Amino acid sequence: MHQGVMLHEVVRLIAPRAGGVYVDGTLGGGGHTRAILEAAGGDARLLALDRDGDALERARRTLGELARQCTFVQANFATIRETARTHGFETVDGIVLDVGLSSDQLDDPERGFSFMKDGPLDMRMDRTQSTSAADLVNTRSATDLAEILKRYGEEPRGRAIVARIIAQRQAQPFTRTAELAALVSDVYGGRRERIHPATRTFQALRIAVNGELAALAEGLEGGLELLRDGGRMAVIAFHSLEDRLSKRCFAEHEGRWEARPEGGETWVGQSPAVVRLTRKPVTPTEEECERNPRARSAKLRVVERKG
Repeated sequence: MHQGVMLHEVVRLIAPRAGGVYVDGTLGGGGHTRAILEAAGGDARLLALDRDGDALERARRTLGELARQCTFVQANFATIRETARTHGFETVDGIVLDVGLSSDQLDDPERGFSFMKDGPLDMRMDRTQSTSAADLVNTRSATDLAEILKRYGEEPRGRAIVARIIAQRQAQPFTRTAELAALVSDVYGGRRERIHPATRTFQALRIAVNGELAALAEGLEGGLELLRDGGRMAVIAFHSLEDRLSKRCFAEHEGRWEARPEGGETWVGQSPAVVRLTRKPVTPTEEECERNPRARSAKLRVVERKG
């Protein structure tokens, strides 16, 4: 059975209740959905979203009887507010966004997300969209590719990697993950790194292919609008770009009181107002990291809407 990252921490902070209404914006294997519904009781409802149609079908099967309490929709959580209201979820008690790849996506070579197993250079979370990682690598200009690796991968050797990509694709377009991973490793000269040399390049391309940071920014704002007063949003991020974006959004909505020249104070901040329930991000226990090494980089932030 799929176990969501920081499952117990998410349930504790979301605090599901009987009759509650929830959204899992990144259904994946259904681990967080299962935990929320079991904690809330039989009359809770949940809107289960995922960009990946395969993930929706797998979760629908593995959730068993709990699937009856779910409304399954293939959608990007960037449209969380509009999608929820289209399906009768006007306001909700809690939202979970487990941002990034699911284990099922990463472990399937045919999806092209991993440099550890050879597969098509794809990386589309939603396989109905047209642009794949191969399209970016084979058609974008050197300037565009260098910017992608810098902005989304913080890759220090981005220009050298791009120069090699441009030279190699002129002879033969890239089609396989192993080809790109080998090129990046060669740029690093076979030197051993703390992480695989291709990690940052693959991360950057995946984020660009799927528009992940823009989707997260829209999903955070739409999700906060969707929450009822007292409703809570939990976001699990797996790299610094996502976590910084979430942290900044929540801080802006928490706002602050500022003194007015004429006396008194005024609240300055984005609406709706929230309270941060996690001043510092919650991280997985050592026990969870040993059981699931992919959880090691996860950071959980939770806010509660106040008006």
